Amino acid sequence: MPPDVREWLPANHLAWFVIDAVGEMDLDAFYAAYRFDGRSRPPYDPAMMVALLLYAYARGVPSSRQIERACVEDVAFRVIAAQQRPDHATIARFVANHQDAIAGLFGEVLTLCARNGLAKVGVIAIDGTKVAANASRNENFEYEQIARELVERAIATDQAEDELYGEARGDELPPEFSTTAGRRGWLREAKKRLQAERSANPQPVRRDRSKRLKQAKRGLDEELWTEVRANAAYEAWRARGIAADGSRRMAPGMAKPYTPPPTPPGRVNVTDPDSKVVKGLRGWLQGYNAQAVTNEQQIILAAEIDNVGADFGHLEPMLDAAQHELQAAGVDETPGVLLADAGYWHSEQMANVVNRGIVVLIPPDTSRRRTTRRNWEGGHYAFMRRVLATEHGGALYRKRQPMIEPVFAQVKFNRGLGRFRRRGRGAVRTEWRLITATHNLLKLHTHMLAVAAA
Repeated sequence: MPPDVREWLPANHLAWFVIDAVGEMDLDAFYAAYRFDGRSRPPYDPAMMVALLLYAYARGVPSSRQIERACVEDVAFRVIAAQQRPDHATIARFVANHQDAIAGLFGEVLTLCARNGLAKVGVIAIDGTKVAANASRNENFEYEQIARELVERAIATDQAEDELYGEARGDELPPEFSTTAGRRGWLREAKKRLQAERSANPQPVRRDRSKRLKQAKRGLDEELWTEVRANAAYEAWRARGIAADGSRRMAPGMAKPYTPPPTPPGRVNVTDPDSKVVKGLRGWLQGYNAQAVTNEQQIILAAEIDNVGADFGHLEPMLDAAQHELQAAGVDETPGVLLADAGYWHSEQMANVVNRGIVVLIPPDTSRRRTTRRNWEGGHYAFMRRVLATEHGGALYRKRQPMIEPVFAQVKFNRGLGRFRRRGRGAVRTEWRLITATHNLLKLHTHMLAVAAA
């Protein structure tokens, strides 16, 4: 290998581009989690860890163990890691500890795209794809079934302990500790051994013991005083919700407490409780509904997660998410045309979007389950059919498929990120935003290469 690391890769390699892109990002949320007083073990540089994650997901390598191995075997990973070798546990803890900050990388990459003219919003498209969760569909159970299995497991545990311990509890002390004389004898022997060890290895006399005791006492007094004040404040807050007769009442501004039902409805997955059974292109799967908004350059403008299989009701929320991301990226433009498939037909949300001055093109759903809705929709279906039948309306709607469906194909099939690795809706949202951020990063890298070649 060349002696200089900068000669290991060509100048236009993606690794150098990722390093430069991370240098332009605001990483204060990552650095704020670490101490600057020199105490404890110094961590890996957060900028290096962020670049390592972005490059790994851009190359379709989401596994922390695969990343650890690549930092040894892959030249590009070694360049990004600066010849360091973080282990898989460190990488996994970094992702878990900085979940919100990693989700915010989506906005940082979108800002870079906006600076280079890739965040145009003349025509945008909304769609969703079903992504498998890190859970098995066979692990969905009803509440009563889970409770019954827990009871059966407890009974089996009791039977096994009865066979092992008999009439005893199983946590009794050894015979030498069961009597006072036995305990005192054991303690005397332990004290003699400790004194012998201290005599063999004398410790230096600490002259500042009284000073340290005073400091410790002062710290305990401050902690006790803080606890007393906190308890007093809590009791004052509780007193606001107690009526004159001693009964509880709702204090001003207090939210009504949630009362869970006696039996949770439906089925729950014991591996990932937030995931649901959703219908994908190849049948039903245990996963999430990953929503995205793209423009004509296939740049993802918003990425969110839901565990409801249907796309119905996501039209306006995804538009709001896209406008929020664009404003944070410094783009003040308003979308002109919004495209979506028939699953997003929602008359109220469509009317709200049109009132913002945005043209909505959604084909009416002709399935049987929508026939009754067609009666009270009035002429909305007929009007949308007439618009889509025009040359201009048809040409606009034909942009939807090449704008957003290839994005899902690139993510799920080309990069092999068709299954989430983390569990829980918040963790899955972070992973989806990281996946979509690396998609935008790859698009930006291709754009910069084309500009340099021109």
